Amino acid sequence: MKPQTTRRILSRRDFLGTSLAAASAVIFSPSAFAADQQKRMPRPGSKFGGVQIGAITYSWRSMPGGVENIINYCREAGISSIELMSNDLESFLGAPQNTAAGQNARNQTNLSQEERARLAKEREAATAKYNEDLKKWRTSLPPEKVKQAKKMFDQAGIRVHIVKFSPYRWSDEEIDYAFRTAKAMGAMGVTDEIGEEAVKRLAPFAEKHRMMAIFHNHMQFATPGFTYDTFLNVSPAVMMNFDAGHFFGSTGIHPNEIIKKYHDRIATIHMKDKTGPKSNPANTNVEWGLGETPIADVLLLLKKEKWPINVDIELEYPVPAGSDAVKEVKKCVEFCRKILS
Repeated sequence: MKPQTTRRILSRRDFLGTSLAAASAVIFSPSAFAADQQKRMPRPGSKFGGVQIGAITYSWRSMPGGVENIINYCREAGISSIELMSNDLESFLGAPQNTAAGQNARNQTNLSQEERARLAKEREAATAKYNEDLKKWRTSLPPEKVKQAKKMFDQAGIRVHIVKFSPYRWSDEEIDYAFRTAKAMGAMGVTDEIGEEAVKRLAPFAEKHRMMAIFHNHMQFATPGFTYDTFLNVSPAVMMNFDAGHFFGSTGIHPNEIIKKYHDRIATIHMKDKTGPKSNPANTNVEWGLGETPIADVLLLLKKEKWPINVDIELEYPVPAGSDAVKEVKKCVEFCRKILS
């Protein structure tokens, strides 16, 4: 479909200015939990040489989730800004549990065909019920609960700059909920995976809420003819979460070529170290410093140009024996600090 005419009313500069202003205007207020956290750990600080280093909380997927745990992980790793995965946030906010997930885990090896068919119908009914309950919960969530989560992150000294709801397949009411909740958390936008349908679906909602619809790439740049321009032309509200690791690992091209060209439309960069497409093994996640992704070049470009682009660590290499994901993220933070200081 063609972009709506209302999308041309705001210039990109005006739109982004009002979006960031709205994100920074959320009221700060302390909480008992966060105050207790502050007593136990120092406030983190991960801005080095003018470049904000953060992490996507997906990096801690191997560890217990939840808002309280995420705050502890940030403080232990020295992280002061995050792209927050929505499952951790919604769990804290009281989202209903998916009972169908437990049914999917049942061992069906010794079941008859009739029993398997019966279980499949039960799962289908449970999934439909869960989706209905979840929609009802999302669209009736009281704002006070979101404010409580925001206070906890504020008091801990951690900014939630994006919430990854990935909501483009949701109902209109739920997409409104996603942007409304992200704004209440102080975020500049909502993240999803890049695609024409997703961009066209979410752009009007981002405009409505004066926020950003931010899209993450995997290996699409290795496809001939792929370009950001197709998506960016839809709306000034469309921004990019440029995954420099996926880009380099799949193309072998220096990420700075994309960053220089689209720096005013890149909200965040996912950083990871990978081997290149011609290496053996090819396009593989490795510990930082052991791969070929030009991490230092990217960080120093941002430092030199003073572009306000967040860099988020995405831990995807296997956690070494004797370590854990928090310790590994901390190593990545230190890696960045040494380059930028």
